[in-house]
Amino acid sequence: MTVFFEPSILNGTAAAPPSKSMTHRLLFCAGLCPGESRIGNVAFSDDILATVDCLKAFGVSLTEQNGEVVVHGTDVRKRVPSNLLDCRECGTTLRFILPLCMLSGMTAVLSGCGRLLERPLTVYETLCRERQIYFHNNGEKITVCGKLNGGIFTVPGDVSSQFISGLLFALPLLETDSEIEITGDLQSRPYVEMTLAALRSAGIIIKWKNEKTLFIPGRQIYSPVLKTVEGDWSNAAFLFALRALGHRVEVTGLDLTSIQGDRICLDYFNKLKTGRPTLDISDCPDLGPVLMAVAAANHGARLTGTKRLKIKESDRGVAMAAELSKLGVKTDLFDNEITVACCSNLHAPEKAVFGHNDHRIVMSLAVLLTLTGGSMSGYEAVNKSWPDFFTILQQLKGKIRYET
Repeated sequence: MTVFFEPSILNGTAAAPPSKSMTHRLLFCAGLCPGESRIGNVAFSDDILATVDCLKAFGVSLTEQNGEVVVHGTDVRKRVPSNLLDCRECGTTLRFILPLCMLSGMTAVLSGCGRLLERPLTVYETLCRERQIYFHNNGEKITVCGKLNGGIFTVPGDVSSQFISGLLFALPLLETDSEIEITGDLQSRPYVEMTLAALRSAGIIIKWKNEKTLFIPGRQIYSPVLKTVEGDWSNAAFLFALRALGHRVEVTGLDLTSIQGDRICLDYFNKLKTGRPTLDISDCPDLGPVLMAVAAANHGARLTGTKRLKIKESDRGVAMAAELSKLGVKTDLFDNEITVACCSNLHAPEKAVFGHNDHRIVMSLAVLLTLTGGSMSGYEAVNKSWPDFFTILQQLKGKIRYET
């Protein structure tokens, strides 16, 4: 299907969706607790459903009651998944569930779609090789077999913080203490802090020994989780991007003191409106596409810390550069830097822009098309994180129609 935009001024109030990142973390904590947990304000995007399905395969019970998700967890150290662990296209689910598969010593098989199994897993491959745990990725499925023991885990900090978070869920359940030693620069540190906050809500104690070493006591037991998911700054960034482009949009449902790293979007959008700034996205790579979109409609920008855009659902720098060129915007790509030129002739694309099967590319391009008009194919990728995104734009008086 194709979605068509007419230029329009959006006006109204929209609530930020629940934080997808925190929802994943709270669901994992609840799934590892032997008692009953209740989590409020959960939105079931494709990514969250991947986590739900994988937890159910481990024997976790999840039901909806009165607007909450009620979770009865299980002891994953004694369970083997009842069937294939289908992570869909969710890197978070895959990287969080893999260490849990190594607690029982039994064989587990995981699958995914899109680019998921092409995305980096070398951290876990190396960890398994060093500990004589079987790990095989044939491009269609991942098979692991072997038991994880405590000790010192050396993890690079510049690939994905999700590897650190995945270990943080599993290591407290081991019989001995562990440490995670982070090598290189720790990028996306706010996401590690979100994991630690979720673990604290489940009674799990983990401490920083220093800036790059985490101490994880073993023999811990997860406590019931009773939390409401806060608003999502990563997705709310697209609403604030509309404001940065002149739309009259108010955003509710956010914690202004949140530890979510993408809260920095407010500062970055202000800088884009007033000049051609240099913005470091090492700690907030998910903002890359929408920052490029807003830069294209303002004074341009130089983004640094961009190398991890290559390993997302698409190569996001390449994808955005290709689509922005259809609107008259020149973009230069480097190994760890992207420059977006100032465009004096931003215009509607002559042919449809394409979503590259990437939810953040789709939403970033949609923000621009509200200004220029034009069409987009592949917009369905928003289901990965925010299925209601286009409905929200229509509620804000965006002129949008669909054709099959």
